Amino acid sequence: MDHSIRPESTPGEVRAADNDRRYRSSLEWESKFFRDTAALVERTSAAMNLDPNIIQRLLTPQRALVVSCPVRMDNGAVRNMIGYRVQHNNARGPFKGGIRYHEDVNLGEVSALSMLMSFKCGVAGIPLGGAKGGIRVDPRQLSSQEKQRLTRRYTVEILDFIGAESDIPAPDMGTDAETMAWLMDTYSEMKGHTVPSVVTGKPLNLGGSKGRTEATGFGVAHTIAAAAEHLGIELPNKRVAIQGFGNVGSYAARKLSSMGMKVISVSDVNGGIHNPDGLDINHLLKYVAIRGSVQGYPRADTLSNEELLLLDTDVLVPAALGGVIDAHVAQRLKCRILAEGANGPVTAEGNDVLVQRQDDIFVVPDVLANAGGVIVSYFEWVQGLQSFFWNLEEINERLFRILQEAFNECINFKNKFHTDMRSAALMLGIHRVSEAMLARGLFP
Repeated sequence: MDHSIRPESTPGEVRAADNDRRYRSSLEWESKFFRDTAALVERTSAAMNLDPNIIQRLLTPQRALVVSCPVRMDNGAVRNMIGYRVQHNNARGPFKGGIRYHEDVNLGEVSALSMLMSFKCGVAGIPLGGAKGGIRVDPRQLSSQEKQRLTRRYTVEILDFIGAESDIPAPDMGTDAETMAWLMDTYSEMKGHTVPSVVTGKPLNLGGSKGRTEATGFGVAHTIAAAAEHLGIELPNKRVAIQGFGNVGSYAARKLSSMGMKVISVSDVNGGIHNPDGLDINHLLKYVAIRGSVQGYPRADTLSNEELLLLDTDVLVPAALGGVIDAHVAQRLKCRILAEGANGPVTAEGNDVLVQRQDDIFVVPDVLANAGGVIVSYFEWVQGLQSFFWNLEEINERLFRILQEAFNECINFKNKFHTDMRSAALMLGIHRVSEAMLARGLFP
């Protein structure tokens, strides 16, 4: 019997198949996210009077790989999924970037994210380049065994692209430490020896770093504190709303709550909750651990994800999907600090509005706000290469010092070029990447 043909298909499987056909028939590179990101980089580079030859090289990734990942499902049928790995620029060091599992992943999105990762590493001042990977799949519809088989097949397909000295993946949306363990194990089996530094974000007992899981969320909180200090704002009792209560949002909530802030609203894919007196984050975390969602939480009212974005609050943290703040939403925001925990949460049109409102809303852009993850990933990579590990206090001290220095450098660029924070952060990242490119020259 040909197990690649199912006797029956569920509605979800039919939709997934239709989705795959739709994407295969489109020009995946031509995504709005990629066009907007490239336009922003081009405009920012021109404002810096950057060499046009450098600009053209920065607008196109160095390599892009599209792979087919056939996976045998638990019912015996074979489902084919499309995977990607895009490497943008390695002038400053090996490629670095996460791998996401999401039903909307496409080549344009991954390419844009790899570009932003190059500049994020530049902003942080770490010797790594930008990359990104992903598979177009809804991981919630996969069993653990199906997800493992998919990860291992994807690893084999990108095997020649990645390596401890060439391209180091990490977790992203829809993936976690367990996913990285499978990837590392598959890579190591194919190489014939254990290679722990081929990925970061691994479990601690496989060479992971202390502080990596919470690094992105804690980093968001630290950049909020830096922004508040810059603005002369005292954080205790200030209100914060967080869209997204996954890894980034939940750890940001913990840290901000420990700083004395009132987390008044959080949300996940199912919707949000709101308590103007502040949520008990520890109690909420226990609830989510049991129920799997913030929905139904008895100590708060319900609201939608868009309603959360429009709350009257001191700090707003979009930490879910990209593109949630368009021009219409940006015009109605009522926060003083907008800290982007997610990658690309503001559209190009939304950013135009925020530039006009920069006297009212201080933006901590994604390449700065969520850089904590790649910084501690860099620490993990270094620790793995040296087989010498640091304690949590050392990790956090190094992380917060780097983020504070990066924030101060962004403020310097903002003042020097009389521009907004997003442009200033991009200018800093582009400057460091372009300086490395010029120093290395062009081969051949």
